[in-house]
Amino acid sequence: MIKPIVRDVFFLNQKSEIATKADLPIVQDLEDTLKANRERCVGMAANMIGYRKNIIIIATGLADMVMINPVITDKSEPYDTEEGCLSLPGTRKTVRYNRITVRYMDKKMTEHTQNFSGYIAQIIQHECDHLAGILI
Repeated sequence: MIKPIVRDVFFLNQKSEIATKADLPIVQDLEDTLKANRERCVGMAANMIGYRKNIIIIATGLADMVMINPVITDKSEPYDTEEGCLSLPGTRKTVRYNRITVRYMDKKMTEHTQNFSGYIAQIIQHECDHLAGILI
């Protein structure tokens, strides 16, 4: 189901909780909502659509990738950038890392550890910040 984008800063500033198998229906809502906003959005965290659960989705260019309970375990090559967000007007300066390693579960609740770089790494970092209640 396509969900409205949450713009309530108080809600977005709260940390999300560990997601379980019972939270898998949220994935479909994230997929539907990202698809509906694709022309202006490259990733979403569950709290952006009203769920305080550790689930994100990113548009990789080839397909959308869901990460459940993502944790960035390593990062290197910091750089300054500016980002926008569907939940907030305008853009803001932030520091991101060009290379990251992420431990996460997929939609089948299978754990993975994977390296990412460049723009995909930036999107993941932005969405993981959302899960931590950090708004740029």
